[in-house]
Amino acid sequence: MTDSYCEVLLPFHSSSDLLEAYTNTSGGIRTGKLMEHLDSIAGSIAYKHMLGPVESVGNVTGLGFYVVTASVDRLDMLAPLYPVRDLRLSGQVIHVGRSSMEVAVRMEALPIDGKGEEQTVMLGRFCMVCRDSKTHKAHPVNPLVVETEEDRMLDKLGEVHKNRRTQYAVQSLARVPPSSEEAAALHALYLQSTHSTNESTSLSGKKGGIERVAIGDTRVEKTLMMYPQERNIHQKIFGGYLMRLAYELGYTNSMIFTRGPVRFLSLDSIAFAKPVPIGSVLHLTSHILHTENTEQYPALIHVGVKATVIDIKTGSEDLTNDFRFTWCREEGEPAGRTVVPMTYQESMWWIEGKRALDLGAEIREIRQKQRHDS
Repeated sequence: MTDSYCEVLLPFHSSSDLLEAYTNTSGGIRTGKLMEHLDSIAGSIAYKHMLGPVESVGNVTGLGFYVVTASVDRLDMLAPLYPVRDLRLSGQVIHVGRSSMEVAVRMEALPIDGKGEEQTVMLGRFCMVCRDSKTHKAHPVNPLVVETEEDRMLDKLGEVHKNRRTQYAVQSLARVPPSSEEAAALHALYLQSTHSTNESTSLSGKKGGIERVAIGDTRVEKTLMMYPQERNIHQKIFGGYLMRLAYELGYTNSMIFTRGPVRFLSLDSIAFAKPVPIGSVLHLTSHILHTENTEQYPALIHVGVKATVIDIKTGSEDLTNDFRFTWCREEGEPAGRTVVPMTYQESMWWIEGKRALDLGAEIREIRQKQRHDS
């Protein structure tokens, strides 16, 4: 596993110019730009597993294969990026299938002037797939040599994540209906939200001090041209750049909805359906899909961002990426607003958002227990 290890150092504490380029509106680090690095390092790790130590990949058509990001399963922010410290981004392949690689990535805040301890601030998982450069069909990847007890633990963890991804795909709402518990939760929302007048029955509006907003009314979007400066080695638009665009749009939407600052909590999933060509017109559309408040978080906001490529001749749109993010508010009063679905499609989005928030709560509970036990 260590043969595929890669790391990148971002010296924010020691380089004021670098810090200035990455500073966000609240004085912290732009997480979207960090995601670009994570996607890049995941690709480097995958190529290193296939090729061994190399300075650069160069022309991938000469290799007989190429590697692309199939999905990002999760990126969890474990601690805020304050105070500003140098960051180390690293990762390695932890499990392989016939043509796929599970890549684990980590972001660590380093001690300032040698004082203090390293702190893991983000953990994530990428699924990289290998394709034949001529047929574009699955290309076998190198087997993984498992040597140590830690290797065996990571390999098992990677296998669990791979199997869980397959299980989630089988349980997708695009394939099967919601469970009885999910249907009951949706019906409970309907009963809580509906209010009748002499003229009509509405699900949106204010009730019990909570403003209920139709999911369709939370739409925020942007359209932009894809320039060659953002290309990857496959001469397509770099996936990390798309991640940053989607993150920043979702972040903007979550602040508009909550009417205040929020902190990034997790990237719940990204599905890379198709590559985005250079010169295409990209349309990004975001919606607030689910909201909750808990004892720990006065506001949890799950946001979906869909990326489509517009055919400028016909006006039709083709889905290329589906991004899901969660932001939170850690202090203050609950948001005072929640979203309600008005169509069956929006109801499925609402349930998907609920699944993502439930999984996030489960993961945080497990990590908290592990820290307590250690």
